[in-house]
Amino acid sequence: MAAKDESKGTLKEFGLKIVEQIKKGKNPEISFPLRNLSNIIYDEKSRTLKLGNKKGSRSFFNVAHSKKFLQTVEVASVIKEKLIDSGKHSSLRDVFYMVKRTIPGTSTNLVDEQTESDKAIEDLEVITTLSREQMHVNANKNGSVAGKVVIEDRGDTIDWSKLGSGGWAIPSNVEDIKFKKVDAKYIIYMEKAAVWERLNEDKYWQKNEAIIVSSQGQTTRGIRRLLQRLYDEYKLPIYVLCDGDIYGAYIYSVIKYGSIALAHASERLTIPGVKYVGITMDDVEKYDLKKHFIKLDEKDYARIKQVSEYDWFKNNKEWQRQFKMMKDFKSKVEIQSLSSKDISFVSEVYLPNKIKNREFLD
Repeated sequence: MAAKDESKGTLKEFGLKIVEQIKKGKNPEISFPLRNLSNIIYDEKSRTLKLGNKKGSRSFFNVAHSKKFLQTVEVASVIKEKLIDSGKHSSLRDVFYMVKRTIPGTSTNLVDEQTESDKAIEDLEVITTLSREQMHVNANKNGSVAGKVVIEDRGDTIDWSKLGSGGWAIPSNVEDIKFKKVDAKYIIYMEKAAVWERLNEDKYWQKNEAIIVSSQGQTTRGIRRLLQRLYDEYKLPIYVLCDGDIYGAYIYSVIKYGSIALAHASERLTIPGVKYVGITMDDVEKYDLKKHFIKLDEKDYARIKQVSEYDWFKNNKEWQRQFKMMKDFKSKVEIQSLSSKDISFVSEVYLPNKIKNREFLD
């Protein structure tokens, strides 16, 4: 069955089950795996976050459930009829406006905020096992990539090595992209677009036979899926470059193990084999970065405590040592502090040396 037919059929089946319940005089009900913290499990074998076996339900004639029930059904209807049936794609924001209307006979809006329609889409992912991308819903572009790679995207041939200073803007849906040529030894993902721009201007990807990828802060689903595809299909090592703080450690962990919010999509997004290349607390001493420290605040300390107790970190001696050093230093440090050495220090010295000497955290 073609992908479009599969998505259409799955959503149709979802609707028919509700119709069948109504015909039998039953209270229409939707059941689904719970997506709360109590049902998130760290699978040590696969080293990924997954949903557990706890189930929840949502029924129409339950006052506490009725609005969310309607939101889920309406979003499913919009996705099938206006997107999949027509072969068109839309943004999360588009879906919000297509769903936003007053419930007939009331003064209540079906949705008031985009977060409501976004959550309904995530619920449908869990209920149907379809990904958001399979349902033709895209998020905003928020990433760039450069390297000696040629792809085909909707009939267009795109060479990532010939896109100037901006690189290729990574879409939220990369499922249908075809890789025509991939000439690289490894991938570096960085959380900051400004650092990516430095590496791109210095032609790091060309000099070191690498692919460079960035977002702006937390990585998007499209970027994570692109990284996973390159890792799985071309066996390319992936190294993560983030600020030397607890938030950088968390960004790395999301790429490697998955996120609590998207545990239901772990198989499509996580990459257990990624390594962390920096910035580390050891780099602070090695490259004399203490004068560029930024003092930790109460939120930083609270986040260090929280993240250090995650199952995938709590028994990792090297990461626990990093967290302790953060607290001992009472400070954090940004990637750009390396620019104090030289504007191109990160691309010409720091990364080549760390990768050559295999100075990684796992």
